[in-house]
Amino acid sequence: MKQIKQFISARDQYARHSGIELLDVAPGRAKASMKVEPYHFNAAGTVHGGAIFTLADYAFAAASNSHGTLAMGINVSISYVRAATGGTLYAEAQELSRNHKLASYSVQVTDDADEVVAIFQGMVYRKKESVIA
Repeated sequence: MKQIKQFISARDQYARHSGIELLDVAPGRAKASMKVEPYHFNAAGTVHGGAIFTLADYAFAAASNSHGTLAMGINVSISYVRAATGGTLYAEAQELSRNHKLASYSVQVTDDADEVVAIFQGMVYRKKESVIA
C-alpha cells in the first residue's frame, strides 16, 4: 500500500495545490482530508462545491487505484447535502463492486462534527497498466 499511496500523493498536483492529504489507503478504500482555507470559499461564504468535489474525487482515485491497476473515472455524480463553513473536511471512499474492467465506489464527505456534507458516487474503467513502478 505504501507504493500506491506514493503513486497517488506524488503525482496528483491539483490535490496538493488544493491542500488535500491522503490519510489512508487499503484495498478498495481510502480516506483523505482537506483543511478549509480562505481560498476554498465561494461568494456565498461556504466551501465551494468544486473544492468538495475535488476532495471526494481524490479519495475515489486512491481507492480505485488501490489494487495496483490503473483506474480512470468514467462516470461520477455528487449530491451536496449540507453546507461546509470551515474546519477540516474528510472524504472516505469505499468500493462497492469490482470486476476486471469496471469498479464502482461510494464516497462520503464529512465535516469535523462527522456530519455528512456530500455523497459522491463514481465508476472507473480499470486499465491493464500497473500503478506500481
